[in-house]
Order: sequence, then C-alpha cells, then structure tokens
Amino acid sequence: MTVEGKRPKRSVLHRTRKEQIQEQEARAIARYIRISPRKARSVANTVRGKSVEEAFRILEMSPKKAARIIHKVLKSAVANAENNKGMTVDNLYVTTCVVDDGPRYKRIWFRGRGRADIIQKRMSHITVGVGNPEKKTK
Repeated sequence: MTVEGKRPKRSVLHRTRKEQIQEQEARAIARYIRISPRKARSVANTVRGKSVEEAFRILEMSPKKAARIIHKVLKSAVANAENNKGMTVDNLYVTTCVVDDGPRYKRIWFRGRGRADIIQKRMSHITVGVGNPEKKTK
C-alpha cells in the first residue's frame, strides 16, 4: 500500500494499531443493556486502570445497578483472557472500560390539552478489556 517515500494512509495506521491492541487484551461486550449510559459511565470510570482484583472489590461494594452489570462483563473478560488468550489472572489490569449508547425505546406520555411528550428509555453497550500492565500501549 505504500509507495516509495510516502507514508501509509492514516486509516491503515489506525487499523494496524487497533489489531495490535486487540492482540494484547481480552475483551467482553454486553450489548443492549437497559441502563442509561450516563449512569453506567460513573461506575466504569472508577474501575478503569485498576487491577482486576481491586476492580472486583470496588464493584462488589458499590450499591449501583451498573456495578452488578459491569461485574458480570469483567468476569467474562477475565475468563476470555484465561481461556482464549492464555493469560494469567494474577497480574491482569482493566485496560479499557467503555459505555456506549445503544438504541432507545420511545414511549408516549400523554399530557394535558391533547399534547404528548416522548419518553426515551435508553440502552447501553458495555465493553471491558483486560490485559497485562507491561504490554499496555501508550
């Protein structure tokens, strides 16, 4: 794809970087979860960058609904790292913890004088990636 004296396209660089990151971490994704992304992001931000043991302790002690969901996804990511990637569980860290918007249910709430409001019930896609700290990319 490269011509003499020219750099590869930016999209090619991004794709190769993404492939390198995927080799270094194991991921788990929970999609279409019925929780607002804004509420789930507060829990995801507390866990990101911590060791897996510490992240499990934080999530078990948190009273939020998002903590239970992220706990399940983190448990799945650790199992993927152990079984699929052959990593040791003792020295894993939470490299990525992202909460993205999913689709929304739209419901009608009838109001006075013949009007109606739309209620949006939000969904989330939660992605958790775990990897070794020495293999962390900048």
